[in-house]
Amino acid sequence: MRDDRLCDGNLPLEPDAFVGRSAELAALCVLLDSSRLVTVTGPAGIGKSRLAARAVSGRGAWRVELAPVRDPEFVDYAVVDALGLTDHTTRLPRETLLAHLTGPGRELLLVLDGFEHLVAACAELVADLLSRVPGLRVLAVGRRPLSLAGERVFALGPLAEDEAVELFVDRAAQQGVPAAADPDVRELCRRLDGIPLAVELAAGRLRALSPGQLLERFDDRFGLLSGGARDALPRHRTLRTAIGWSHELCTPEERLLWSRLSVFAGPFDLEAVEYVCVGDGLAEEDVLDVLTELLAQSVVGREETATGVRYRMLDTVRAYGADWLAATGDTDRLRRRHRDWYLGLATWCELDWFSPRQAEVAARVEAELPNLRHALDHCLADPDEAHLGQYLAGSLWFYWAGCGRLSEGRHWLEQAVRLESDNELSRLKALWVLGYVAILQGDKVPALAALQECREEAERSANPTAVAYAEHRTGCLALVTDDMPRAERLLRSSLARYQEIGELNSNVLMGQVELAMARAFQGDLPEAVRLCEDVRRICEDHGERWTRTYALYVLAYAAWSAGELTDARTLLADCLGAAHAFHDLLGSVLTIELLALVTAAQGDPAEAAVLQGAAAAMWPSVGLPLFGSAHYNAPHELCEAMARERLGDERYEESVRAGRRLGRDAAVARALGRPLDALPAPRGTARHAQGAAVMQQPAASPTRKGGETAG
Repeated sequence: MRDDRLCDGNLPLEPDAFVGRSAELAALCVLLDSSRLVTVTGPAGIGKSRLAARAVSGRGAWRVELAPVRDPEFVDYAVVDALGLTDHTTRLPRETLLAHLTGPGRELLLVLDGFEHLVAACAELVADLLSRVPGLRVLAVGRRPLSLAGERVFALGPLAEDEAVELFVDRAAQQGVPAAADPDVRELCRRLDGIPLAVELAAGRLRALSPGQLLERFDDRFGLLSGGARDALPRHRTLRTAIGWSHELCTPEERLLWSRLSVFAGPFDLEAVEYVCVGDGLAEEDVLDVLTELLAQSVVGREETATGVRYRMLDTVRAYGADWLAATGDTDRLRRRHRDWYLGLATWCELDWFSPRQAEVAARVEAELPNLRHALDHCLADPDEAHLGQYLAGSLWFYWAGCGRLSEGRHWLEQAVRLESDNELSRLKALWVLGYVAILQGDKVPALAALQECREEAERSANPTAVAYAEHRTGCLALVTDDMPRAERLLRSSLARYQEIGELNSNVLMGQVELAMARAFQGDLPEAVRLCEDVRRICEDHGERWTRTYALYVLAYAAWSAGELTDARTLLADCLGAAHAFHDLLGSVLTIELLALVTAAQGDPAEAAVLQGAAAAMWPSVGLPLFGSAHYNAPHELCEAMARERLGDERYEESVRAGRRLGRDAAVARALGRPLDALPAPRGTARHAQGAAVMQQPAASPTRKGGETAG
């Protein structure tokens, strides 16, 4: 079974020329053709990642960058993320992987890059996947083998001298500095042992120093910087020398910024640097100039992304900076400043979610996820900061619920609510968000437990905001369990509470949509339409897109019920495009289910059955199909009955099987009647100046009162 989406791969284009390594490249390609598990090993900076990327170019490979992953528990999550899989259920990420990778004829080449600090977890994952997914091949890239049966190890050595010189000259040209294969350059490359990272760092100095001057300074520093463990390989010591030598050539301000940048996990932007890294020897007005020098020296890399210009450091360079930061005794202070920035970012993003910048907010959080995880780790590991971890996990509710991250959100929220804290407001927020996430996963008992605890504690402490949210989400739980009178009572009460305290946001409007659904299921379509038209108007006034998709779903349900099939299809197309752009899998699959019924009613039962098959393939990643609800399931059963009657059982099942074979993007394109390349742009593909300005607001650690933000 072919999954077109998984066949595309996610390897980025190489930013600069690939130099040398022709023999190694050919040999590695031969291994990849004949082996299911190949591991490229070698010291840091030797060029393992570049060679691996070159070897799999054009093979539809999917790369998983593991260097930013600190916790072995997140190895599986990293693979799920890299493959772009979305799962709203309580399944473990391993189960999600297996569900998507197994199947007749399905093939995938997975590149695990930078696993050496997670060897045990990666080895266990690879062994499990290879034993259960016949069409899987793995190329691992790290400083040591995985030590698994059947593993073919490809040990990568230094560049030959001519290749090292060629690399030096090429990278010098990128700096706008001419260089030739003269004796000084050859001697420099020999002393660097042909290690590509060392050669590139050396070339980065040519704006200031000639190759001869570099050699002179190298001689002066070599003995001082050639230390390290006695049993370390010479190449390891040489690489550290090269990095240390580059460090020694930096000004005091450049060294200071280098060490402070090591607190970031993954890419970062200028605004974050200007907040986190300033002070005590580094003025804010000097940060850009100092960062520019580190860019010129190849200590920091620059990349264009959907959220603007971002910077990143190679893991080896970051680790070197972290050692220096620890030596200064400043690590804890910088980690706190890092935490404060990302708490502030989450606060701004939560507020901005209810605005025209919703897609940009989603893209920003996606880009900042490694740093947000780093901040969550920091908060939840310190009992004194438990309330900040609860606040951060709760403030990201819109990302967990709206952008296909339910499983990860629940991981952080469950950790957060288990901790004691002196800030009840933050814990109450984490509780109702946990209940909401569990409802969307179809896990009703834990959802009810979290919401009951939230409500009891909120009433005891007289917190009207938390009471409203707990009551609202309990009403949502009643809705998906077919208790319509209770759902209506709780939802009406919570909406009244929201109005009393002046709360208006995506959550509040979603409560009104859920009330409309309860009325529709009880036969009051005019009231359902009135409620959702009101939501649509407010959403359009505020530029809100996510809740609007669910209002459109209810309006389409009402239009279908009234026999207005063309209107229903138009509403559902708008709904599906927006849900897919946000990676909201629940909204997408509900819409496809209803589109199938409209398609059958319009006289195309075969296409309706294909859409039902596509939805059936998506539900395992969401949870219990149609929540196990008789009301939500009624349109599905009606569609199936209509299609079977017109097609017969054999043709119906054949069409359903065809739908099941569609990948998620292909299913959405089919439902919308568009080619794949005409799908709505995914969240955050465009950067709007107005939203960028809001995102650049200074961050600060939220006060105790800040925990009241309910989003």
